[in-house]
Amino acid sequence: MTRDELSLYLDDHLQVARIKDYCPNGLQVQGKPIIKTLVSGVTASLALIEEAIALKADAIMVHHGWFWKNDDARVVGQLHSRLKLLMDHEINLFAYHLPLDVHPVLGNNAQLAKVMGWKPLKQSERASLGSASVMDGLIWEGRPEASQKTLGQLARSISGRLGRDPLVIGDLNKPIKRIAWCTGGAQGYINEAVSMKVDAYISGEVSEQTFHAAQESGVAYIAAGHHATERYGIGALGEFVAQKYKLKHQFVDIPNPV
Repeated sequence: MTRDELSLYLDDHLQVARIKDYCPNGLQVQGKPIIKTLVSGVTASLALIEEAIALKADAIMVHHGWFWKNDDARVVGQLHSRLKLLMDHEINLFAYHLPLDVHPVLGNNAQLAKVMGWKPLKQSERASLGSASVMDGLIWEGRPEASQKTLGQLARSISGRLGRDPLVIGDLNKPIKRIAWCTGGAQGYINEAVSMKVDAYISGEVSEQTFHAAQESGVAYIAAGHHATERYGIGALGEFVAQKYKLKHQFVDIPNPV
């Protein structure tokens, strides 16, 4: 398919125009006009670009792209190295940040729930609990799998399925009936999760103040890894596009302990 067709389709499918973000979503770097091979990955790192070149990719699709709001606007250093390699090989770079987080099927929150066996609450259920409009759907809410009845069981399940031991704040014997989650660096939303009256909140990272918020509110907190919680949305998006347009696709996981 053509680069422009893919760009228009994804912008529409992910409703890019309606979401205010900290970076440009969609086509960030123009490459070859025809796309046959697509590589997806979490972050547009130098290592991912090198893997894409080895796989003879025409396009890379990521969750964490470039040109963030407070970045240095100059093309020097790290950005120069990445951009030069990408442009030398005429590889397109597509990036979808918040639009991918909130997508109801392919998004990071939706795909993490699928991996973990969590059952998201329906809109009507959320409304009855007073949390339907929290963060405009950025924070998801639901019920854990039957095998995750305590905080300790939930943490062990996360460790086993994500392949990373999480940091856990709270009593491991605490019963868990209702949870909230937001992938990536969303520890700052813990107070919104507290307002939802859930038993535990799961995100990717942790800050010093997160500990006190969890301890004082009684809502348990699990930091399951920024990279670990956001591996699934971009891979699902890449596979979805590949099947729809008969492209060759490969998700490349560049290990990251954060």
